[in-house]
Amino acid sequence: MEGQLIMDKRHVQLVKVPEPLRDCSGKPVPLTDDTIQERLDKVLDGMRRRGLDQLVIYCDVEHSGNFNYLAGFFTRFEESLLIVNSDGELHFVLGNENLNKASKARIAVEQDGVVHAPLFSLPNQPDVVGKTLREMLSDAGVVPGSRVGAVGWKMFTSPHQDADASIDLPAFIVDELRCIIGSDGLLVNAADIFIGEGGARTTNNANELAHYEFGASLASDCVLDAMDSIEPGVTELELGDKLVRYGQHTSVVTIAASGPRFEKANMFPTDNMVKLGDPIALTVGYSGGLSSRSAYAVSCAEDLPSGCSDYIERVAAPYFHAYAHWLETIHVGMEGGELFNEIERVLPRSDYGWSLCPGHLTAEEEWLSSPVYEGSVETLRSGMLFQIDIIPSVSGYGGANAESTVALADRALREEIAWEYPAFWSRVVQRRAYIQDVLGIDLSEDVLPMCGTVAYLRPYLLAKDKALVLRK
Repeated sequence: MEGQLIMDKRHVQLVKVPEPLRDCSGKPVPLTDDTIQERLDKVLDGMRRRGLDQLVIYCDVEHSGNFNYLAGFFTRFEESLLIVNSDGELHFVLGNENLNKASKARIAVEQDGVVHAPLFSLPNQPDVVGKTLREMLSDAGVVPGSRVGAVGWKMFTSPHQDADASIDLPAFIVDELRCIIGSDGLLVNAADIFIGEGGARTTNNANELAHYEFGASLASDCVLDAMDSIEPGVTELELGDKLVRYGQHTSVVTIAASGPRFEKANMFPTDNMVKLGDPIALTVGYSGGLSSRSAYAVSCAEDLPSGCSDYIERVAAPYFHAYAHWLETIHVGMEGGELFNEIERVLPRSDYGWSLCPGHLTAEEEWLSSPVYEGSVETLRSGMLFQIDIIPSVSGYGGANAESTVALADRALREEIAWEYPAFWSRVVQRRAYIQDVLGIDLSEDVLPMCGTVAYLRPYLLAKDKALVLRK
């Protein structure tokens, strides 16, 4: 049978299967007030563990996740700061066009806790405050001698870099913080309170998972629509139009590419038409998850480019096997390094060219952090929200990719979701049944598929009734 590959006494086969359901509810689940308070409590606990008096949390459109985690919004056009004291006192520092958001924030900030900072506004906008940034930061409660944690968007994990001393806020803010704090104080990178091992954002409660499922499933539905639209002569623009929906803010650049990518540095869909034999890349992400597909615009092996007739055997089937093994292996309580080693065992980097983490956490941003890296002893915990992100790169062949979103949940969390969010739970059960009964993957009981297309891979995108499966 075409595409057959035998691994672990099971066959990876390309067969006719029904496509998964489009199952985004169309009804976003809001975060509750209790969840927001739980988030703040987790952050305050992290501050106590680090011995910090204050957090200065930075935000702009591209670097907003940690700010958004507490505020419930991100600041368009401008920089902003959220300052959190160890006693729970809060201050916003906001520019002209976001000052009105303070009263709408999910965390309660008193009116005198809001500092208007026109310096954060766009060039040439009016400055009616007439204060320096140093004065405004002082108004927001930054005082000499404080132990301050700066939170941008990332922590630094390279062994060649001083993680505490590497501050990823703009220099004009960092300079003023250091001047106020003085030599008796301390300024360190504290993003790990949010996204590092045991960080506040690395696990989610039932409400948060129900909230994030909307974006994860929306991305999945959009990618499935784009896959179903692929035909020779269809433009990238038309495919891209299938990938964005409901006016939602995307978490990554939307990709609809046919043939060579990034020509003349372009990253966006153009009027380039799909041609028979083209490699195809489709990606869209929303808050809560991303879906991506890479395969060929062909209906059979004979349509593949010269030298690629064994694409399924060489690339797609081994990738699918590794993907299935990931789903069958991952469970609450295992170490991230153990999962990394399992993927290295079944899909060796030396043969398949992948180089990043084979799985990472996601939330508002597409890549939060990852406990899955070589040598990791980080524990995979209930409530983690994962992107299955294994990216083979085999010279001479197009890619194979079915990146998608799953959550890890122990029995207690599963029961809580089933009780509090029965419609969400019903979709999870239906997705698990499809993956197991149709695609032949024996899911770990801890895995909650957050969308309908988890593990669904069409290597031949014009053969729309066929996908890879595991069969004994």
